Order: sequence, then C-alpha cells, then structure tokens
Amino acid sequence: MIEPIQSLAFSIQANRGVYAVLLGSGVSKAANILTGWEITLSLIRKLAGLRSEDCEPDPASWYQHKFGKEPDYSEILAQLAKTPTERQQLLRGYLEPNDQDREEGDKTPTAAHRAIANLVAQRFIRVIITTNFDRLMETAITDAWKPPVVLSTPDQMKGTPPLIHTQCCVVKVHGDYLDSRIRNTSAELSKYPFEVVQLLESIFDEFGLVVCGWSAEWDGALADAIFRTRSHRFSTYWASRSTPGDVATRLIRHRNAHVIPIQDANTFFQEVQESVESIEAFSKHHPLSIEAAVARVKRYMSESRFKIQLSDLLDETVDEVVKVTSGKDFPLYGTPEPSTESLIARLRLYDAACEKLVAMAMVGGSWATEDDHYLVWQRALEHLGSPVFRTGRQYVLWEKLRRYPATLLLYALGIAAIERGRLHFLKRLLCANLSADDGHNTERAAGWMLPASGEYYSDVSRALITELRTSEPTSLSLSRWILDALQPHAIRIFPEGRRYRLNFDKLEIMMALSAYHPENSTASVIANSPNFGLFYSRHSNRDQIISEIERSLSALRDESPYVTCDVFGKTAGDCKKALESFKQFLSKY
Repeated sequence: MIEPIQSLAFSIQANRGVYAVLLGSGVSKAANILTGWEITLSLIRKLAGLRSEDCEPDPASWYQHKFGKEPDYSEILAQLAKTPTERQQLLRGYLEPNDQDREEGDKTPTAAHRAIANLVAQRFIRVIITTNFDRLMETAITDAWKPPVVLSTPDQMKGTPPLIHTQCCVVKVHGDYLDSRIRNTSAELSKYPFEVVQLLESIFDEFGLVVCGWSAEWDGALADAIFRTRSHRFSTYWASRSTPGDVATRLIRHRNAHVIPIQDANTFFQEVQESVESIEAFSKHHPLSIEAAVARVKRYMSESRFKIQLSDLLDETVDEVVKVTSGKDFPLYGTPEPSTESLIARLRLYDAACEKLVAMAMVGGSWATEDDHYLVWQRALEHLGSPVFRTGRQYVLWEKLRRYPATLLLYALGIAAIERGRLHFLKRLLCANLSADDGHNTERAAGWMLPASGEYYSDVSRALITELRTSEPTSLSLSRWILDALQPHAIRIFPEGRRYRLNFDKLEIMMALSAYHPENSTASVIANSPNFGLFYSRHSNRDQIISEIERSLSALRDESPYVTCDVFGKTAGDCKKALESFKQFLSKY
C-alpha cells in the first residue's frame, strides 16, 4: 500500500498552497525549547527550591503530595505569575536564546522549521498555525525567503483578507512571547476571542491540514474550532510519535484524518520536503533550472546524509548531457562536414548542452571535502570521458569532440578545487580512467586524455586557430576557447577575473607537471612531451605559480600540499625534480 506520507507529498505538490500546517510544542522540542509539561516540572523545581525542599527524582509527585492535586501547567503558571506581563517575563528565559544557546544551536530553528520554510519559499505551504510562543517558525521563513505575515492577536486577525490570497501567514493562536497578551492558563485556552475563532474556522474549512507536535489535550478552544468545522475540502494528515490521546483520536475521526507514525518532527518534515521536491522535479516539463541545480548541489554536499541525492542529481544531469550530445544535432558523419565554421557551431552547441553541469561543477569543486564527493564527481567524469565506441564511418574531428563535455567538467572542477586548495581532489580527477575507444578495452588517465592543449585534441586546435586569430601556438586554441566558455560560470567563485585566469593557468600547469610523475615513466604519458597550456604565453602567471610551488616545497618539504596530493611526485625530491624538468622543457620553446 502507498504510505500516508507519500500521499501527503503528492497532495502538497499537486495542490500548491492549499495545505495548512498546525504545529504544537513537540516541533520545537529539538531546539531544546521545553514543552508545556517540561516547563511545568521546571517551575515545580524552582518552587521546591524556594521552600528549601528536594522534589527529585519526581517533581510531579512532590507537587501532588504537597498541594493535594495533579500539577497543571496553566494553574501553576497562573499562581506564580499573576498578570499576563509577569507570565511573559517568566517565560522569556525558556524561549529566548542566549549567547551560549546560539553557539550550541539551541532555541534556534530546527530542521523541521527549516523544511517547512523551504516549502513556504517554493509556495507549497502558505499557512502555518502554531500554539508555540517562540519565533522559530518566523525566523526560519525569513531566512529561507522573506518575513511572513504574523497574526498573534485578535486585533491583527480582525478583518484579515482571505488567506488563500496570502503568500505566507503564521497564525499564533496563543500569542507571541514578547506580547503580554499570550494565552496559557486553562481559562485562556478554553475559549478564544471571536476574531481568532472566525479565522481558524475559515482555515479549517478552506485548507487541508498537516498536524504535528500537537497532543490536543490542553488546547480546548483550538480543538473546538476543529470540531465546529463540519466540512473540509482537503485531507488531514496527523503525524504522531505515539498513540494519539482521547481528544486527538476524536479529532482524527472527525476530520477522517490519515495518521502518520513518525520518529520525530525533524525527520518527518525533511522527508515531506524532499518527497515534494522530488515529485515536483519529475513533474516538470523542463529540466531543473541552473540556479536550482546549483542550490541543490550546495545543499546535498553540505551534509553526508544527502550523498544519495547528490549522486542521483549528478547522474541525472550527466545523462541529460549524454542524451543531448548524442542526438541529431551532433552527427558523426554526413552534414555538416568539419570546417572552421561548423566546428565553432558545434562547440557552441556543446557549451550550451553542458551549461548546467559546468555551473554545478564549479560549486562541486569548491565544496568537495570527502571521499563520497570525490567518487561521485570522478564517476561523472569517467562517464562523460568514455563515450561508447562506435563502428562505421565518422569524421575524426567529430569523434574527438565527443570527449569535450568531460574536458569542460574536468576544467570546471579542477579550477574550483585549486582555488579551495583541494589538490587531493584534483589528483583523483586526473587519475580517472577513461576508455580509449580503440576497440581493445584499453584505458588512459583523464590527466592525459582531456587537457585542452594535449595531443588528443590537436586536430580540434588546428581547426580552431584561424577563428581565434591569435599569435599563440596552434595547440593552445582549444584552451583559449574553454577559458572564455567557463568564465561566465566562474563568476560564482571568482568575482575578479584575474584570479580566475591565474587558477586556470595553475590547473594546466598541474596537469602538465603530472606527466613528470615517476610512476608515469612506463605509462602512456611521455614526460618529455607534456601538455601545453595558456601559461605558455602568460609569463607572469606562469612564473608566479612556479615560484609559489618552489617556495612551498622548500619550506614544507614532504609536508607541502604539492607533495601530499601526489600529483607529480610522492616526495619533495621527486616534485623538485619534476618541476626542474618541466622548466627545462619550457626553456626549449
């Protein structure tokens, strides 16, 4: 059977903005904001302390023995603080974070609040009803989108326009803790002002309802407002960690609600958000926008629990690129025949097809910090860099360009990784194994196959040189093209152009140096003929980068990041030898 939480996700996605969320004190539990019962026990402990008595280990039993009745949150609060203003001041310490709370993440929006806020920002949720005095929900929505409309007093609720036309509204039925008119005694909770009742009844009639963290046992007026609403246009979902109590059970029966057993509010709302977003992605006629994809990469790479989502998102994007670049606009034979003009046109088509992937890669290279990140991007590189070998007639130039998306991906990831000092990630990328497409199942490293100024792309570069009209060597023409193609996306991490060009040159120098790694002496890379790069003609950048590497090797020796990453040597001695050979190679030209 389809699980209720899946039905809920489908309903929210299909009926954008018609579900209201009803939150009780349980939702703020993860923020270490005490529930009403926990505040009751805290107040009892303070009361016992004033009497110089020990109420532990059971404050509730102590209170019952002392006063001859069960402890009641509202009654105790009313006894200790006689006026609404006094009660508000008494509650401030329980609800407002101090510096230590903020440092430890307490009394700040929880994952549940953040998930709801993200659904609000995407217009899936527009109304939140809460019994909580805290401001966690409003804070989360403001962080994710913009400040919502907050209704916490009868005056504010009077004459409110229909909420179906409101972008987002938080209805605080018990008030706000900074307003002295908060409702928390039994008398105050048993009957709401007319304006509050009128607003609630319209919500319960017009909106579907998602209830979480609310027991319904203490809030008689709120329960009555639901009972009085005889009709409702959309379903009700009741999320609960335990078996609902008597009042909740009657409300569930009254609304014909679907009960969803949950572990906690955080897990529940995060799953709802992710499910709604997944359904939305599958429902769209157009692919995920570039900005949305970049935002998801950031989110998925920020927490290890999203590694599956990151893998799925990247696989889906790579599959899109493969599908487009294998289509009718990229024939390997026939028309158009290779020429400078048709090559330029095809490169532009490739750049457009890879635009979203490149934008994601710029962020991915910046955020990659662990092995799971390395593997998912390395797999994408190997997929793009190993196109299926085809038999039959084909133009060599068009066949070579089939790896061009992988080259764009390597450059985008590599430039960002270098900027963030992630040289270990660069090493993994350069060592990715790509199919040689020679019909013999041989493999070659991405560090040899994909550099734009390498031997593999020599035919492409020769065809490009007449278009670029530069005085640079022919072999640098594809590098020049890629430098310009990536620059609009590099703005995400390189607001200043010179920094981008410096890191571009550093990437090509690191790829060239990898040819001098001692392990490459018997490999396919020939050390006396490494890949060139734009650094050949940009002497200032080249000299700055080489000097920086030399200083690091001399000062840090084997602890230098250029040694520990093992791109061109396992020891400082190996790296210095490789660097000297590289400088001698440059001097020949």
